[in-house]
Amino acid sequence: MSSPSVEVQSAVFGGGCFWCVEAVFASLQGVHSAQSGYCGGFIDNPSYEQVCTKQTGHIEVVKIDFDPSQISYTELLEVLFAIHDPTTPGRQGNDIGPQYQSAIFWQDAAQRDAAATMIASLDAAGEFPAPICTELLPAATFWPAEAYHDNYFALHPEQGYCQMVVAPKVQKFRKKFASRLKS
Repeated sequence: MSSPSVEVQSAVFGGGCFWCVEAVFASLQGVHSAQSGYCGGFIDNPSYEQVCTKQTGHIEVVKIDFDPSQISYTELLEVLFAIHDPTTPGRQGNDIGPQYQSAIFWQDAAQRDAAATMIASLDAAGEFPAPICTELLPAATFWPAEAYHDNYFALHPEQGYCQMVVAPKVQKFRKKFASRLKS
């Protein structure tokens, strides 16, 4: 007897460097995959080097395939807003440029509405010291990043950027969302 098929949905989030975002979402229960890539620009199949020129219009993003019976889209949004600063346009810390813009590429009206509601709620609660500037953008072609970006933090924890930037974000996430981690 075969098991019922799982309805997998996708979310696409930009929250600064995709190494940080991927490392967090890949470790969540209910997430089948988290893949770094680019979205929102006007060049097909961009390279990392092209995106770094700040001339492609692309944002570094992570495409998250998840099982909504195990983790909701709203829970994914909660994690997104806990792991990055959504109040700094075109930057995350020392990573500066339009490719680091906080963004949500909604895949349907329900995702758009959930994201808009969460942003309004966080702003109304004064959760951040400045208004949220996360862009809500319609679904766009997701271009996977080069293979060497896959699982970058897990494969290169000794790398300087991973030690100084990614590791503290991952540690903060693991502490706050310990009950939601994969075993």
